[in-house]
Amino acid sequence: MTMLTRWGRALDPDATLPEHPRPQLFRERWLNLNGRWSYAIVAGRLDDPTPATWDGEIVVPFSPEAPLSGVGRALRPGETIWYHRTVSLPAPLRAAAGERVLLHLGAVDQVCRVLAGPDTDRLDEVGRHEGGYLPVRCEVTDAVAPDGSLTVVVAVEDETDAGPRSRGKQRTRRGGIWYTPQSGIWQTVWLETVPETYVERLVLTPDLAAGELEVTVHLDGPAPVPAEVEVRAGERVTGRAEVVTGTPTRVALDEIRPWHPDDPFLYEVTVRAGADRVTGQVGMRSFGVGPGADGRPRLLLNGEPFLQVGVLDQGYWPDGLYTPPADAAMVHDIAEMKRLGFTMLRKHIKVEPLRWYHHCDRLGMLVWQDAVNGGAAYRPGVVTAPAVAPFVRLRDTGARGHRRFGRADSAGRAAYERELRELVEHLRSATSLAVWVPFNEGWGQFDAARIAGEVAALDPTRPVDHASGWHDQGAGDLRSLHVYFRPFRVPRAVRRRREPRVLALTEYGGYALAVPGHTWGEKSFGYRRMRDAGALAEAFLRLHRRRLAPAVRQGLAATVYTQLSDVEDEINGLLTYDREVTKLPAEVVRAAVAALADAAP
Repeated sequence: MTMLTRWGRALDPDATLPEHPRPQLFRERWLNLNGRWSYAIVAGRLDDPTPATWDGEIVVPFSPEAPLSGVGRALRPGETIWYHRTVSLPAPLRAAAGERVLLHLGAVDQVCRVLAGPDTDRLDEVGRHEGGYLPVRCEVTDAVAPDGSLTVVVAVEDETDAGPRSRGKQRTRRGGIWYTPQSGIWQTVWLETVPETYVERLVLTPDLAAGELEVTVHLDGPAPVPAEVEVRAGERVTGRAEVVTGTPTRVALDEIRPWHPDDPFLYEVTVRAGADRVTGQVGMRSFGVGPGADGRPRLLLNGEPFLQVGVLDQGYWPDGLYTPPADAAMVHDIAEMKRLGFTMLRKHIKVEPLRWYHHCDRLGMLVWQDAVNGGAAYRPGVVTAPAVAPFVRLRDTGARGHRRFGRADSAGRAAYERELRELVEHLRSATSLAVWVPFNEGWGQFDAARIAGEVAALDPTRPVDHASGWHDQGAGDLRSLHVYFRPFRVPRAVRRRREPRVLALTEYGGYALAVPGHTWGEKSFGYRRMRDAGALAEAFLRLHRRRLAPAVRQGLAATVYTQLSDVEDEINGLLTYDREVTKLPAEVVRAAVAALADAAP
């Protein structure tokens, strides 16, 4: 079914998501390549010759399955989608002697091969990438013609759930909690011109207690260049230092304004490295785990216990699927949840465009980031056993554990671990990112205790929820529970103070209400059906006041309500899928959130 959001209805195919896609590493010389490309879907593989003819136009960066792409066709296993576009670089972007031109693709699902050249008859391979959720970067300096002409061809394969690769909530046969699969280019494509040696990556790590910002500048180029960093609070310089590239450098700040959801203040960071100049933003804050006033383990923000009251956020759109129809659409979801009183979004088994994290930084919304799961077919009998029998705890190690959770394929496990490491590096400088979540409900779970330890070693500044929901392995910083089918009760070990980890209810609720005129299809799914908006409001308030507020007093430190919006068959969102209706009055939701906050010691 085709359902358009207000942003989808207003879409200009020639000005699609025109904003700079990487606010944390901004340069002036860049060119957005979103918009109309030629495409062809053919039987074959990545290494086949470029198609002789094209099927038509596709609006990039929307997947062919997304209504806003203008294609409306699913890519099947055994097929390849080819993209083609010729552009003319404006004179200011053409590389001078000692400069380079880089091609960026924000994300391509699942495996891509990139070719470039001065025209269609002279194309060379400039890059390949496997993994549908992380950025692709290729150098195309030598592919640009003297007059600035550049032809780019991208070939993409996507097996969805026919193999062990990471795929999230996509499924070839969608329905219920599984959603329409999407493929191909789904985040912004862009060019930028850089010096021969340039800032490839910038890592910003606040040390609030010391009043310092740790800056690590990673260069790409044939020779080292001197670098310096400048930090501004508004118009005033508050810190400056010379940087040894590749090595963490401490910058003392003479003015400290802690970042907080109630005051999301961001400093501007400018790095100059030789001829390169990049800018970004950072907030001074800290995350951790420690005792609350009652002595129970609590999540800490800036050294103080902070009750994180959140919402599960799938990041799906009826007209764009994985791709938001506009930058304003991302802002709407974050701002609406903040207006309702929530302080955290759990980004569920998806990696968003970097602008989404930037908006969370500047609006003051904490983020829990899920890794993207993969593995063999979902096994309900194994994965969902704890939902009906809470005492079930299956081990996820060794050959038997790997087979049990659909992770017998060693190459698939290795790919997951590689992508997880890349994910941490990709997002570690996001101010709002508060918790890492490697596994969810046993989907593709394996060696979760070991992997939690490796994530903590990669990023010791954030807690880790090693196995969200079920099949706890006793590791990580959180005792994480999903409860839909029974009343929530604080575990005995927590009540008796025998659980050293923080107690978090990381999925619950899922109350379903269909809003006529705003449903996606004929089928519907939810964990508890409500007859009308009044019944939904009454049940929502009762759940939080009678069940969860007492649990907060007993040690519950974070909650994640299911969910932000309806998604296809799922009608258990606080918002309808088209984002036109907020199902509960704001005062009702804020009262429920306040009941939890008031119960916190």
